[in-house]
Formats: sequence, C-alpha cells, structure tokens
Amino acid sequence: MARIAFHTLGCKLNFTETATLARQLVQAGHTITDWEAEAEVYVLNTCSVTHQAEKKAHKLLRQVHRRSPQAKLVVTGCYAQRDAVSLAQLPGVSLVATNAQKPFLAEQIQQLLAGKQSELPSVSFQREWTWLAHSAEGRTRAFLKVQDGCDYKCSFCIVPQTRGPSRSAPPDVVLTQALRIAQEGYREIVLTGINLGDYGKPHGASFLELLQKLEKHTPDSVLRFRLSSIEPNLLSDSILDFIQDSPRWAIHFHLPLQSGSDRILGRMRRRYRRALYTSRVEAIRKRFPLAGIGVDVIVGFPGEKPEDFAETHKFLADLPISYLHVFPYSERPNTPAASFTESVPWSERLARSEILRELSQRKKRIFAESCKGHRLHLLLETPDEGLTENYLRVHLHQPHTENQLLTIHITEVQPEGEVWGHP
Repeated sequence: MARIAFHTLGCKLNFTETATLARQLVQAGHTITDWEAEAEVYVLNTCSVTHQAEKKAHKLLRQVHRRSPQAKLVVTGCYAQRDAVSLAQLPGVSLVATNAQKPFLAEQIQQLLAGKQSELPSVSFQREWTWLAHSAEGRTRAFLKVQDGCDYKCSFCIVPQTRGPSRSAPPDVVLTQALRIAQEGYREIVLTGINLGDYGKPHGASFLELLQKLEKHTPDSVLRFRLSSIEPNLLSDSILDFIQDSPRWAIHFHLPLQSGSDRILGRMRRRYRRALYTSRVEAIRKRFPLAGIGVDVIVGFPGEKPEDFAETHKFLADLPISYLHVFPYSERPNTPAASFTESVPWSERLARSEILRELSQRKKRIFAESCKGHRLHLLLETPDEGLTENYLRVHLHQPHTENQLLTIHITEVQPEGEVWGHP
C-alpha cells in the first residue's frame, strides 16, 4: 500500500472532489499524507480560473519533483481539462486526468502504483450526473456537491469549458448522501456547485424542491444547512421565503456581482444589471436584517475606465453587504474577453483590487459591529471558536464542548477584526 499526498487549488468544489478521491483511496488501503511529506504519489487538483492559479500549479509540480524525483505526479482539475497535453510533458508527471475523467481517477492511480497503467476512458461532459462528492472542514461542517458545470456564457469565464454543461444530482441521491453525512456526525451541510441556483438539469426538480426535501427528511442532528455562492438572478423570493420559515437554514448569501457598472456588466455578458442586484440585496435585508452577504467582484476588466471603477466602488460602498471577494481580471484563453481591446494595465488592476479589499475590511467591521448586542447561534468548530448562521467567526472567552450550537451575544469587535462573544 502507498502513501498518497493531495494538494488542491481553486474552489470548494475542487476541495470536495479531492476529499472524495482521498476517501476512495483510503478504502482501497492506501495512506493519505501531507503534501510536504514523503509519498509515492502526489495528486494536484488544479484551477484554471486565473493565470496565477496555473502558474502556481507549475510551481508546485516543480517543487515536488525536485524534492521527490522518484514519486509519481498526478494532475487533475480544471487546468488539466484545459491543457492536458502541456501538463503531461512536465518532468515527473505520470498521469493527467481531466475533470470529466475524475470519477475514474482513484482506480487509475491504483493501476499506476501496480505498474499496470492503462489509458483513462476517453470521456466528455454529458448532461447526466456521474459523480457525487463531499468533503469535510474539521469535524463540524461538510460540503456536499449537488451541481456541476455551467450553461452561462460570461465573456471572461473559462468554467463552461473546464466543467462542462450544467447538471445536477437527483434529489433522492442528494438526500442519501446527506443522511450519510449526518450519520458521520457533521452538524452543518453546505450545498455547493459551480452554478448552484441552476440546479435541476436534467431531471427537472427545482432547487427549491431540493431544499424542501432536505429540510423534511434529514435528522435534527444536522443543525444547519448553508448555501454556497448563488447567482443573484437565481435567488428567488420563494427561496428566501422558504429560508425565512426554516430556522435550520443559515442566513448567509454569497452573490457574485463582478461589476457595479451596467456598461461593464454588459461587456461581461452577465444576466442581470445593478437594479436586479440591488433588489436581491434589499429582499435579503428585508427578511433577515442580520444576514451575512458576500460579494464577488472582478476589477480591471477590459474597457473598465476609472469612472466605471468609481461607479463600482460607490455601488458597493452604499450597499448593506458584509464582505467582498476581489479578483483582478485575468485573461483566459478561448474566452471572448481575451480578445477585447482597451486592456487595463496589470498595475492598475492590482491598485483597484487593493482599494476594494480595504473597503471589504471596513464592511466586515461595520457588519460585525451591527451584530453587537444581538442573539446569534454559534456552531462550535473548536472549544472556543465557531461560525454563526450569518457567517461571523466568533471567539469565546470560555471553552465549551465543540460541535454544539450555542446561543451567544456579540460583545466585542477588536480593531484587527476579531469578533468575541459569550453565551
């Protein structure tokens, strides 16, 4: 039996799939070890959303090959989907598996270890659901993949090429996995996907129907459900009404924005404009005054003039949101935006990113301060720290038993951003 090390770049979905691969190999008798430790096989699950993510993959592969030249290197993920040929030519790389081939990767690694390597199946993305995956964060939260792929055609995004068409697990399959996660003792389940709100293809069950099924049929030992990122145009009033009537669902919403300029949103080929985004934030705040609201933003998109960025900054500053995830635009091959003119200099992209990250820090503090004196529910991940339903990480002065749900009050927000509370 072999020692196998994993390293994951990119989104929660990648981490979920890495954890599933690791479980399959443990069940086959292998040992999972740290990336920095000695191993017979190193598996890198890559990202291709930005050029920097691909550069980091190359760096990691070079480092591990220098450190362990006899080890077998296995590469999978979105970069492998985009350019498997180039990755296969890197020193030490023994196997490259595309995202479409991931369901077969655990068996192929075993074949590789046995010296019986055969070709991975030549498969392409289909509408049918092929692989359910889940991962854990500590012993409290589990991430459950219920959807994959995307049918949107945003001009900057390579994900439809690397993840394929939108497809989702049937509700009964999701429920079976959720019940298994509950039996393993996890208290929170986070539903994740590439375009989560587009859940329903090809079987036809709606995202709301999935939420209702999970609410009705999972045991009370699962104290909380949480949604990962969801497109603003897919966050319907009916979903918000359901969450309002269901205390087990976290009041935390992550809504990609990408730009606060309608002109840039049009160039990005997003399916909404500022007015719709504002309406979704208002709909959340009306129902959940203390909800955590996160925002994705891309700065330096081709043609983004200083006045467009200023418009984005003011739009975000005025919105009652909680935090930002900020990304400088990165040209991706074979996407429409890669050929757009009016490129923004990289130094300006970084400068704009820093301005919005400073805004994010102010938003986080304002949001935490707004929660002071209110009663929240803290799910303890360690004896003295956990997450509230609205995505505040809170520290306790006195330890308690982990994996329990405490009713707490926020008492202090420190200058560096740490939040403290007590039962």
